[in-house]
Amino acid sequence: MSRFQVRRVAVLGAGVMGAQIAAHLVNVRVPVILFDLPKDGADKSAIARQAIANLKKLKPSPLGVADEAELIQPANYDEHLGLLAECDLVIEAIAERMDWKHQLYARIAPHLAPHAILATNTSGLSIGQLAEPLPEALRPRFCGIHFFNPPRYMPLVELIATAQTLADVLDALEGFVTTTLGKNVVRAKDTPNFVANRIGIAGMLSTMREAERYGLTFDIVDDLTGKRLGRASSGTFRTADVVGLDTLAHVIRTMQTQLSPETDPFYDTFATPAVLQALLDKGHLGQKTKAGFYKKAGRDVLRFDLAKGDYVPAGAKADEVYGRMLKKPAPERLRLLRNAEGPQGRFLWAILRNGFHYAAVHLQTIAETARDVDQAMRWGFGMSQGPFELWQEAGWLDVARMVQEDIDAGRALCRTPLPEWVFHGPVAERGGVHQPEGSWNPATGRFEPPRTLPVHARQLYRERVFGETGPDWRTDGTTVYEDDAIRLWTLARPGLDDVLIASLKTKMHAISPAVVEGLDRAVDEAEARFGGLVVWSGDEPFSVGADLQATLPAFAAMGVQAIESVESEMQRVMLRLRYALVPTVAAVRGMALGGGCELAVHCARRVAHMESYIGLVEVGVGLIPGAGGLTYIARRAAENARLSTGTDLLPFLTEGFKAAAMATVGTSALESRKLGYLLDSDLIVPHRDELLFVALRTAQAMAEAGYRPPLKRLFPVAGRSGKATILGSLVNMRDGGFMTAYDFEIASRIAHVVTGGDVEPGTLVSEEYLMKLEREAFCALITQPKTQERIMALLNTGKPLRN
Repeated sequence: MSRFQVRRVAVLGAGVMGAQIAAHLVNVRVPVILFDLPKDGADKSAIARQAIANLKKLKPSPLGVADEAELIQPANYDEHLGLLAECDLVIEAIAERMDWKHQLYARIAPHLAPHAILATNTSGLSIGQLAEPLPEALRPRFCGIHFFNPPRYMPLVELIATAQTLADVLDALEGFVTTTLGKNVVRAKDTPNFVANRIGIAGMLSTMREAERYGLTFDIVDDLTGKRLGRASSGTFRTADVVGLDTLAHVIRTMQTQLSPETDPFYDTFATPAVLQALLDKGHLGQKTKAGFYKKAGRDVLRFDLAKGDYVPAGAKADEVYGRMLKKPAPERLRLLRNAEGPQGRFLWAILRNGFHYAAVHLQTIAETARDVDQAMRWGFGMSQGPFELWQEAGWLDVARMVQEDIDAGRALCRTPLPEWVFHGPVAERGGVHQPEGSWNPATGRFEPPRTLPVHARQLYRERVFGETGPDWRTDGTTVYEDDAIRLWTLARPGLDDVLIASLKTKMHAISPAVVEGLDRAVDEAEARFGGLVVWSGDEPFSVGADLQATLPAFAAMGVQAIESVESEMQRVMLRLRYALVPTVAAVRGMALGGGCELAVHCARRVAHMESYIGLVEVGVGLIPGAGGLTYIARRAAENARLSTGTDLLPFLTEGFKAAAMATVGTSALESRKLGYLLDSDLIVPHRDELLFVALRTAQAMAEAGYRPPLKRLFPVAGRSGKATILGSLVNMRDGGFMTAYDFEIASRIAHVVTGGDVEPGTLVSEEYLMKLEREAFCALITQPKTQERIMALLNTGKPLRN
């Protein structure tokens, strides 16, 4: 197959998943048509149109920018089937009924382009059976494509081939799903519920069963099975509420109808739990109906009590002794849990044991390798480790013996023994399923390396599982300079080794004085020896801003003069990044807040992952942006005004001022662009593991084009009349109860800086002049008791205080 160019995608079915898949296609700038059944009346596409409108109401938002829902084209099967000929990819996402899907395929097949791929977003129906009525010419271009909910945020997509699917088709689709949609692909075998849901839903049923056995309430279980266990923070029952209890019940029914005691020895454990059935009978489907295992009553969270048939107060926490156990190294952790006497500890061991047992028994039938299972559970269920990774880290044979002893004693979910390969052969001899050369494939009896396609060359530090080897960005390459705060280094890869990389090492990548010193050195090194500088770290966040904890001792010892000196140095280095003689590129992923935002906007270019959350949030700690953030807002307003026909600066300044004064953070890279923290010339990268590659190539391209930094120039400010207008709106907000009196004081100081202070409108100023105003306002605020209260509240509790 030649290069797979996707000019347009059709999504068939405007239900919850279909509409959200369409939304994500818009996020990554792929034109999309959303089809659904025709409706009687003048607008036959009303069903699809309503689904598009509903996208704006969903939380978390499936759209990077809510008003971009209008970019989805609504359609219906009566009037618009001809549009399918323009689509290179057609994703079917209608209800999980084999007969309905077959009827739809018969209707659309004559209209598909001869090269188009048809993929079904079924969550568990047989792909082979779905393909049976398709025309012979279409079958090689048909496969399963299983997104996880919500599709914008969940990184996993499972691809499932039939016996007739062309390998080139699946490779092409994986390339598109990876780079364009930003997803991680696991190829699953065509078995019920594929990989992640097969393992994950069996695990949820096991958790519900063991919770009932040990008499644990939902809130206790969720406290134990959330972050403490290295899983999604929502735990088990809250996750079910988010997914939807009807959706969960459907996946369980797939296991009940598509499996049997002959095909799955755990079959007897797949009965729908009584509490789940009771909630379904009441129409309580979870978050979508505002009631499920939990519901909110005002500010209180309640949990469902099956015995009472009603909701009771929630909020109970697990015994802290098990919290301490779960922090122990894996070998000790599992031994302690296995020998625990309390119900919470016995529960934890039981669900882990059941997970190991189920994954081992079914590995050969559902996946190619153990890697596929572990990565599916990481990417589809939010686990920090898959079951085989944890098992291997805890000691392969020790854990295997404990599991088998429980099986023999009748304590496990079924009596099927662990497979022979667990105890004998290469896995047992080498201590686990993941080895430097690859992961265990029980069908071939070999450790097999990860599948490698051309698209994977863009992932310079591809995510690996425990036991695999590969380069670690923290130590890889050639170190130019390193201390406790920063590492300056280059890749040891021909063609990518001419750009310097600066990786922050501080907690949450906070910008301490040592980081500032390191960035200053980075510019020196880059200008002297390299073609560019990329600021990138291989983990999130990009940076949460200035390290207040590191600067407070100096403030306590030397007073405000010490803070003024720190701020002045930060501002100087930000301008160095802006005016460096080589291109500087900020590779942003996750939060870029406060000083992190200022660091990003002062680089020559930004390359941001789609899930980048950028904003100036200093108001939350009673301060103003003090490292050039307000100067940036004022300068960008002047630059934008210069390109317009009007002469009034204020309309171009208002949005930037509001974003800083209200501590508004972009909820995506797209929204951060709308706020002005990313420019139209900046790049948004859907896949986080491609960020460094794109950033390096961007720096190289800028250098090859003869990059020169911008010339310094004065620019006009809105002056005292602009400030007066802004203050007028702030008075209304304060008097209307939308901000506290102290928020008003801080916002007034922000207005003073961005309008240039007490000067005439249109006065020309320099960046250095505005930065001086920033420092004065910052230093004045840090001496205020209310600011110090906010700072200490954030440092002590991690939560902002509004006083």
